[in-house]
Amino acid sequence: MIVRLLALFMLFLLIPVFSVVSLLNLIFLGLPIFFTQERVGKNNKSFLLFKFRTMYLNDNKDVDTKKDNQRLNSCGKFLRSTSLDELPSLINIIKGEMTFIGPRPLLTEYLELYSQEQLKRHNVLPGITGWAQINGRNSISWKEKFTKDVWYVNNKSLYLDLKIILITFKKVILRLDINKNNQITIEKFNGRN
Repeated sequence: MIVRLLALFMLFLLIPVFSVVSLLNLIFLGLPIFFTQERVGKNNKSFLLFKFRTMYLNDNKDVDTKKDNQRLNSCGKFLRSTSLDELPSLINIIKGEMTFIGPRPLLTEYLELYSQEQLKRHNVLPGITGWAQINGRNSISWKEKFTKDVWYVNNKSLYLDLKIILITFKKVILRLDINKNNQITIEKFNGRN
């Protein structure tokens, strides 16, 4: 309950930032302002994730990292590099679908590809940031991400969460580990990579 109230308070404080980002999105990317996508949360339950849109719309639902690079303009790059695109996820925290710290919520199509060990990442609420994000984010392999996610679930503590928050601020300010090999969209998980 405290986490949800904190998210509501932050959402209220960040209204000016939301307004500016929304206006920039409207000018440079058009409507819709928000990107929504079904993701998997705690206990394998799906929910609709909210983010600011960072790319031009794509009629093709398949992820093509080369085309995604072409769909991202300077406004979208700025939103991603500063993590401002993540701010609408506060709505997911208020709704009780996410929290501040935890494994990042991933696509529902990955659910059937996880090993039993990897499924443990869904024993806790997903987070806006997490252990995998501060230890490589998109510059590490899927296997490394899942190992770090499960490690977090097994070692979750207030001390660890505070450490993740502090390192997250440092990574966001320095804009570290945003993309892998200059790819805008990380390659899809196929159960092996």
